[in-house]
Amino acid sequence: MTETAASTGTAAWASALLASFAQAGYERAEPAILQPAEPFLDLSGEDIRKSLYLTTDASGEELCLRPDLTIPVARDYLASKRAGQVAGFSYLGPVFRHRGGLRSEFQQAGIESFGRQDRAAADAEMLALALEATGALGVKEVEIRTGDVALFNALIDALDLYPVWRRRLIKDFNRKVSLEQDLERLTLATGAGRNEYEGVLAALAGSDRKAALALVTDLMSIAGTAQVGGRTVAEIADRFLEQSTLKGGALPRNALGLIKRFLAVSGDADEAVAQLRALARDARLDIATAIDQLEARVGFMAARGIDVSSLRFSTSFGRGLDYYTGFEFEVHARGSGSEPLVAGGRYDGLMTRLGSATPIPAVGFAIWVEALTRIGRKPADSRSARTS
Repeated sequence: MTETAASTGTAAWASALLASFAQAGYERAEPAILQPAEPFLDLSGEDIRKSLYLTTDASGEELCLRPDLTIPVARDYLASKRAGQVAGFSYLGPVFRHRGGLRSEFQQAGIESFGRQDRAAADAEMLALALEATGALGVKEVEIRTGDVALFNALIDALDLYPVWRRRLIKDFNRKVSLEQDLERLTLATGAGRNEYEGVLAALAGSDRKAALALVTDLMSIAGTAQVGGRTVAEIADRFLEQSTLKGGALPRNALGLIKRFLAVSGDADEAVAQLRALARDARLDIATAIDQLEARVGFMAARGIDVSSLRFSTSFGRGLDYYTGFEFEVHARGSGSEPLVAGGRYDGLMTRLGSATPIPAVGFAIWVEALTRIGRKPADSRSARTS
């Protein structure tokens, strides 16, 4: 196939895809290409800075070419008269990131759904539409990888850990190396030894972050300094909290074993539910609500014609973005390696972090158009895309 023919085929597929999304109730969104950089840096961390195309406006505000479309679509929704109401949007357009040897400008398509309270049904709809998108280009042999960060959060809450370790473990959940390191440190935490900050550590042991910030701020104010070694007050407070927690022994005796047992749960959805209920029963953990949500989601997926026995569920699966709060998924072409064709999930916490005064449920997915069209063979009727 020539490059022109391939481009024409991709354009036809993209047009048909957007039409199918519109028919499903998702109107076209076209957010500005130039975006404030702060939301991306705040939500993804300073590590993303090296991937952004940055500039500064006349007032000194840092701007960037949009690196994805989820945050821009969400910001436009929150700025509209429909903020807080049920609304769904689809999109197709360029995004910009430094990606090593790959092109820095590439196409992204997707859907964002806001305001729906029927979370399990909305989650299932996202996966069904994602599968329609891959099937529309002839990619039907797929692997569906799923997880649920809400289950991990429920487990950590049920274990009643010190606040510093609760925050640390939840933050590191999507960063597997960091989480493994944290678990190793928890294993080695013995409380042995003394250091020059003994009194401060004793004062902070078991406290929350607000109390630690207040104490460290007061101490640094007395010392007449705002930073030490380039670290802010908040970073220093977090470090003291971590040390005080480790000194006192971070976990109840069996908590580490329960976390590791939880992270080993995997298989098809029904197997995972059974393993999780057994864990909750054996350890007397109150995580039934999160398990019920998983089970309800699987039921809605089955009702949409998805072969749920083909889903690969793992409690350790995560997509590496802090703002996910529940269901997460990736769709891969079978045997294609680690690059996803479609990926997404639930991000209920994002809207308040973007300025909403009240929480707004949100879920969506993004399509890597280049990857999908490279693997796809030919456009097909989207109705054939559902797995059976």
